[in-house]
Amino acid sequence: MTAPAPTGLFGALRDQLTDAAAAFADSPDALAGILAGMVDDVDRALGERLEIFPVCHHSPASALAMARRLRARPPKVIYLELCEDLRPLLDELRNCRLPVAVQAFATELDGFPAEWSPLSVIAPITEASAEYQAIAYALDTPGVELVLVDRSTDHVFQWTPRPDGPAGPDAAPTSDEDAALHGDAVGVEIGDLRPRFAELEAYLLHHGKVRHWSEWWDQYVERPLADDDHDTYRQVMVLIGSLFRRLRPAASARDDRDEDRERHMWTRMRQHLAATGADPADCLYVCGAFHAASHVEQFGLDSTAPDFAISPRTSTRWRYGLIPSSHSAIEAQFGLAPGTVSIAAANWTTAVARSGLTPYRLAGQQSGKKGRRARTAPTTDAPEPTTDRLTGFLAAPPTLDGLDEAELRGWCVDIVRLARRHGYLASTADAIAVFETSILLAALRNRARPTPYDFADAAVTCIEKDVVPGRRDVRRLCEILLGGDRVGQVGYDSLPPLARDVLDRLRPLGLDLERRTVQRALLDLRADPALEPCSDLLWMLRHLLPADAVRPIMGERRLGHRSTQESWDLALGRNQRALIELGYDGVTVEQVLEQRLRRAVRGPDATAAGALAAVEDAIRLLDSPRLVDELGTRAVELLAAERTVDDAPEVLRRIRRLLAHHRTTAPALPSWCRAFVTTGYAHYCTLLPTAFVDEATGVRQVGAMLGFLFGMESLALSLGCDRSQLELAVAQAHPEAPAKVALLWAAHHQLGLLPLAQLRGRCAELLANPLVVPAFPQYLSGFVHALEPVPGLAPFVVETMSAAFAGLPDPVLLPWLPTLVTTLREHGAELVPLLVREAERTFPATLPALDGWTPPWAAGPTPQAAPPATVETGAVHGLVSAHPQAVDAVAALLRCDAPWRSPAGGGGALPGPGGVVAGPEALPADAASALVAAHPVTAHAVAALVASG
Repeated sequence: MTAPAPTGLFGALRDQLTDAAAAFADSPDALAGILAGMVDDVDRALGERLEIFPVCHHSPASALAMARRLRARPPKVIYLELCEDLRPLLDELRNCRLPVAVQAFATELDGFPAEWSPLSVIAPITEASAEYQAIAYALDTPGVELVLVDRSTDHVFQWTPRPDGPAGPDAAPTSDEDAALHGDAVGVEIGDLRPRFAELEAYLLHHGKVRHWSEWWDQYVERPLADDDHDTYRQVMVLIGSLFRRLRPAASARDDRDEDRERHMWTRMRQHLAATGADPADCLYVCGAFHAASHVEQFGLDSTAPDFAISPRTSTRWRYGLIPSSHSAIEAQFGLAPGTVSIAAANWTTAVARSGLTPYRLAGQQSGKKGRRARTAPTTDAPEPTTDRLTGFLAAPPTLDGLDEAELRGWCVDIVRLARRHGYLASTADAIAVFETSILLAALRNRARPTPYDFADAAVTCIEKDVVPGRRDVRRLCEILLGGDRVGQVGYDSLPPLARDVLDRLRPLGLDLERRTVQRALLDLRADPALEPCSDLLWMLRHLLPADAVRPIMGERRLGHRSTQESWDLALGRNQRALIELGYDGVTVEQVLEQRLRRAVRGPDATAAGALAAVEDAIRLLDSPRLVDELGTRAVELLAAERTVDDAPEVLRRIRRLLAHHRTTAPALPSWCRAFVTTGYAHYCTLLPTAFVDEATGVRQVGAMLGFLFGMESLALSLGCDRSQLELAVAQAHPEAPAKVALLWAAHHQLGLLPLAQLRGRCAELLANPLVVPAFPQYLSGFVHALEPVPGLAPFVVETMSAAFAGLPDPVLLPWLPTLVTTLREHGAELVPLLVREAERTFPATLPALDGWTPPWAAGPTPQAAPPATVETGAVHGLVSAHPQAVDAVAALLRCDAPWRSPAGGGGALPGPGGVVAGPEALPADAASALVAAHPVTAHAVAALVASG
């Protein structure tokens, strides 16, 4: 493409800037080239047959200039710098309250790395923006075509490699509630006018006596251009775009991406003109001022360069919709200073009122004011010839806008009233101080009239004297006063089918769920069973939406339990974005929930514990046996494939709960439950020896494994498992950590290999060894975790702990007492209540009883009575002879084969009751006497029982 002639429309300005560069620069060549190049860029952009309308993102001056241009010469085709696949969504803007964001969303990726999921692109739209004026004009004016020419959302990610994950370099997450409306979406804007040369921006801020870029732009560009004519606006905006384009660092990936976007847009416009035959004189190209000064070879309709080769889109399935936006969300997304968009909205309202211009607004648009459909002016025959307005604008002194005392006084009174409402001790004197300080700050900054930025600085200086008493500081209150953080809303008709279905199904609650306030819903399901579907839906939304969107206050839903009364705090209007994005995954909430449960168990990071949690959710929320069986079968597969036992406690807790649920609600256990028990039994037996010696495996995990093996043992053995596998696994375990050693002893005791007396002896040896006493809390931690697999050890653990406290001296006990407390809190907090209940059962309930109380483990064996010299054998012998089966059983138990009976009528036969010999056989007196003499306590007890009878 040939360069413009050195003499032309701006020849005089070019010569003037070249002479100035030669006079003031030591090396004028570079500076002269930059200044002359800027003028050449303006000359080329204004000489293009297709009119280029440069804009800045969310700029009131651009919006005013756009409204004037559309009314002066209404175009028939508007080419807009916006992702081309977002065009169908723009028709839905009339059902929304601005600001909103046009969004493209994808979760099922094909052609992008899976870890990037989900992908999201948003383009926010405010009323004080040139793009909205163009959209409103095009959609409400018959015969006008709106064409989006920027690259598609798919190409946004094709051309933007993001190695740091899905958030990417353009996302700016924030903790503020309204500022987080865009989430981690990538923002697309029209007209990113900010210096990409850090030194240049710092220089402008320093000499402009401002704190941030938004304030500099408002003072030196927005306000001077707000009332200028169309030609002056175009020439100044292209000049600024050219300046920022030429004063930038060396070529980068972002610059290459911007140039590809420009090639894409010019290619699409030329293709559309060739396909439709539209006259370029009736067309308008709306783009950022940075792109208006483009140097790509495809620039202009008369370029001979071939069309840009546009790569095909990937197979990723994109879903489109509108989400609510806010001023703070836009500021956070694009790195603007807080309050910038709110102040721009206030300036837009003031400028519209001052100029008397009627802006364009979509018919039916929700707004604080009553909307009015714009009427276009008659089309002129031909545009007026373009003249040099740039020279006069650069040479003229700034227009001094006089002080509007009424406006400033109103701000000062209102900010004091608002500050008092939020807890500040502000008074009329503070209002006067803010008024005077605002004027002083404006004078120090060479401003004839205080701007909203001066007013906000003055209010912070005069009112915020101490710490902030609440959430909102004075600067935030100033933003609220000057226009507030306006939050948009998507109308019902523009919501996806799922969101509309949710609102329809919750209508019986009688609440306006589209409001942004938190509303309380009371459900008495016993008195009004018709509300049960609402309850079911709320519990599903509780699982799918953020925690503050649907929050239960009263009532719960767990396996086998449903509350009859529920109370909910609902904030669906505040979380409209999350509800809309939920609609991208399906048509109904049940479908989305089912998909997410399946996705949770099929993902690369799925675990058996997570699959069991999905099974619980499917039972609680969906009541779908088919889905439960599918998820349960997947849980069995995941458990068999796991090579670690990190989730063993969670697995044990959930499978116990699920088994108890199925045992009480079904005649037999499902097949997946039986498979899970048998698979888990074999799986944990295999990993048990390694887990005992692995330092990376905690004692809690080993205790949960033993809890699974011992707790599920009877069921596993009935399903065909072999107990010898468990015995071999325990025999192969040789831990060294004290806590795991205690766990192993508990396992031996449960298997019958270690009697309680021996276990008590081992603990006594530990306490008697001074070298082991410092580590004894770890043994106790192991015994506490042993209560999971062997709950019968609770009395022994209480005994051992009590013996340690009673027997150890204070110099030994006090050092490891904090260790014991921290160990139990960290590793066994959920098992300590078992010990507390056992101690409550063991120890006396009153303090006086404690003084004379003897622990059960310290009482010793029961003393036996001394054998009497002679034994009264009559009644006892008669009882034994009448009922010999008991003696026979005792003899068989003791493996005593010696006969203890004599033939009937033999000497020494004992008479039965009433002097009659009992039976054909009688008991020898010497044998019976020996038996009774060996066990006198039993004989006396029996005799007492007989005598009492």
